[in-house]
Amino acid sequence: MTEPSTRTLADALDALRNAAEAASLEQQAAVREGEALAAAVAESAEQAYLDWGEQTGHPDPQAFFDAAHRGRRWRAAPTALLGQLVLNRSPQAANYAEALAEVCRAAQTLGEPNPRTAGNAAVAAAAQLAALTPPPMPATTRPEVAAMLRALNQSSRDLSSLDLSSLDLSSLDLSSLDLPGGLPGITPGLRPGPAGLQPEPVEGQPPPGAATSSAHPAEAQQPATKPEPKPKTLDELLAELDALVGLTAVKAEIHRQVAVLRVETLRSKAGLKSPTITRHLVFVGNPGTGKTTVARLVGGIYRALGLLSKGQLIEVDRSELVAGYLGQTAIKTAEVVASAAGGVLFVDEAYSLAGDQYGQESVDTLVKEMEDRRDDLVLIVAGYPDPMAIFIAQNPGLASRFRTTIEFDDYTDEELVRILQQMAQAADYDLDDGCVVRFEAILATTPRGPMFGNARFARNLLEAAIGKHAWRLRDIDEPTVEQLRKLIADDFDEGETENEPPVMSHEPAAEDESAKLEEPTSEPG
Repeated sequence: MTEPSTRTLADALDALRNAAEAASLEQQAAVREGEALAAAVAESAEQAYLDWGEQTGHPDPQAFFDAAHRGRRWRAAPTALLGQLVLNRSPQAANYAEALAEVCRAAQTLGEPNPRTAGNAAVAAAAQLAALTPPPMPATTRPEVAAMLRALNQSSRDLSSLDLSSLDLSSLDLSSLDLPGGLPGITPGLRPGPAGLQPEPVEGQPPPGAATSSAHPAEAQQPATKPEPKPKTLDELLAELDALVGLTAVKAEIHRQVAVLRVETLRSKAGLKSPTITRHLVFVGNPGTGKTTVARLVGGIYRALGLLSKGQLIEVDRSELVAGYLGQTAIKTAEVVASAAGGVLFVDEAYSLAGDQYGQESVDTLVKEMEDRRDDLVLIVAGYPDPMAIFIAQNPGLASRFRTTIEFDDYTDEELVRILQQMAQAADYDLDDGCVVRFEAILATTPRGPMFGNARFARNLLEAAIGKHAWRLRDIDEPTVEQLRKLIADDFDEGETENEPPVMSHEPAAEDESAKLEEPTSEPG
């Protein structure tokens, strides 16, 4: 368990700005991430908005609550900029993750701290740091499921090794081919791959292997800079997908999509006719079932297939697309789409855009941008099943572009136990058998329905347990490492413990769909 931060939030945000500069990220965007994450950690602390406003320079209380709304999604998943660095395997990813973790620790000192903010800070910091290490492959999987996934994965690999040497390519202009080293079965070297197919550097950094101009001989004598690490491969990303808890049907559908899109790409590069396959997706399911986690992996997978240039995930909801009056909404939506160019735009609770002229203006802008950027943008819309079906059906421009719907089932009790154990491990806490028994008992008495939070429910219980654990140790001056790590069954008791101060929560009873948690590295939304 990490000791409370001795830094102020202002100091932690300055350190985050420096980490962003070292990683060639936009510093102001990084600070906005840090401010939102801090607000989400501290929002249940009384008077936290006052300290937050003083240290961020945003005195308006509404700015605090707006930031908390944006930041809840990152209490259990890597921020957008950290996700970009991890995807590109930037050597600065670890420094940026640690800076975000320090922001979380500093945020728990805002206002009048309580056990809930301590739990929020611990889980949020662990989520940022755990993004650097993908979850291990599960040791055991049901035989039939494992066999199905292996078959799909092998089919995808086989497609990339197709021998096209028997095709009549005499009419092809080989100078337009984009495959590095030529086509399979054809002598390599016909044309080097374009720069666009090389590993994508982090924004603001020079492309790897960039030649030094001969006009500057002094620069040419400088030692060669270390090339940027290669982005994650398709096999690595599929392995991360397969390692997620549950989601068997989702994994099978993503593997199928990979196979179909890979064949389409190979046929196109071979000069064969190929139907245009819509890449945009609809994710439907209850909160906390993994939608955001899978969307993030889809961005990397599409990039590895050469379908996207960057593969980053930009996650938004209605509040980040719709403005206060007509005309401004189109501009606001277009700006959000521009930030997602080259990657995936994930619109959470997309059906909230229906029913008024402002939302319709945003939808119309999305349809136009999808067409204008069809070669380098993927849109994923998500939400509850029935509202999403109605939303898509009532917008012809969307219905023609979304042909694939992926359903995310609720987690079983066994899967939720595994999720809780992984989250606790990622946050450096130990659960004894009593904790698991108590958690299972809570699950058994919790109604399941559309509002059940799934992995988010497990995350909320863990945050509360961490807060009660901190309260238990309040009078121990020098607790042992075992005491700092060990959670007990009583920590999972609902309600306040003896002499514990009440928690002043400003969170809604049911968090927005964008608040997420599942795996140590990322969380289902």
